[in-house]
Amino acid sequence: MLDHIVGGKQAWVGADIQNADWFFRLSAQCLLEIRAAVAKLRRDSLPTERLTPGQFDMRACCDLMRSVRAALDEGVRFAVVDRLPLDELSDDEGRALHWLLSSHIARPVAQKLDGTMIYDVHDTGKKATPGSGVRPDKTNMDQYFHNDNSYNETQPEYVGLLCVRPAKAGGISHVISFYTVHNELLRSHKQVLPRLYRPFWFDRQGEYLSGEPRVISGPLFRYDGKLRARLSLHTIEGGHVLMNEALDEEGAVAIEALKSVLTNTALSFPFAIERGQLQYVNNLELCHRRTGFEDHQEPQRKRLLVRVWLRDAGQMRYQG
Repeated sequence: MLDHIVGGKQAWVGADIQNADWFFRLSAQCLLEIRAAVAKLRRDSLPTERLTPGQFDMRACCDLMRSVRAALDEGVRFAVVDRLPLDELSDDEGRALHWLLSSHIARPVAQKLDGTMIYDVHDTGKKATPGSGVRPDKTNMDQYFHNDNSYNETQPEYVGLLCVRPAKAGGISHVISFYTVHNELLRSHKQVLPRLYRPFWFDRQGEYLSGEPRVISGPLFRYDGKLRARLSLHTIEGGHVLMNEALDEEGAVAIEALKSVLTNTALSFPFAIERGQLQYVNNLELCHRRTGFEDHQEPQRKRLLVRVWLRDAGQMRYQG
């Protein structure tokens, strides 16, 4: 267990954040390389998932994405890249560029058991309930702070989102560092921390093989020289429902203390992601949320983000 206050870039509060920490603009040279890559794709078409950075001359883009990776690993743990010229591109070309740029950060991996590698985040009109298999990212519901795929044994290390179309209203991103959360728990709720290092049940959201359990068990925090987290209160609630097992009193108290820290808006940083922008987070050291949103009525204008999960550890398959 991490038993001391952590300083440095990773333990920021909202007032600490400067534009240079997280906002990266595609240079004129990057845009030239992107347009040249699109021209090559139009001549020599390949499925997006067969594309690799080595097939294209994108040295300026590589340098930029190396800086993004440094922000994710050594800085504030999130970044926005501004922006792909989507008005010049087909939907498939936008996805391909998202894939290529993201591949400079880490290897794309499967996001579902069926091998889905590129995933659309949009409202389907369905409701996310325990055991339904409906992920909150397929709804317009207000999301609580979480990190992606916390209900899987091997989580993605990074998450990348391309904004194709923003919502009519809402859908604002908020991020908060797990180091900051842990620091606040140490200061104000030290007695609950040991319970957060012990297991909770997580609803696996329908992503498991025949004969496997519908839940997994894991702690919220682990520490091996770096603080890592597995946070999804939605799937913890669902996991205990599926197990027909009430959350123990010590666990409930610890969760309430955690929620009190997460609702302190001074600790988080909000921003809106715009059309063509790419958002990246360190998925193990930072948690994020999205506010509920109102969509346009016309199908072609509805909110759409395209997601990749990135991980160098383990295998490319969903279970890692």
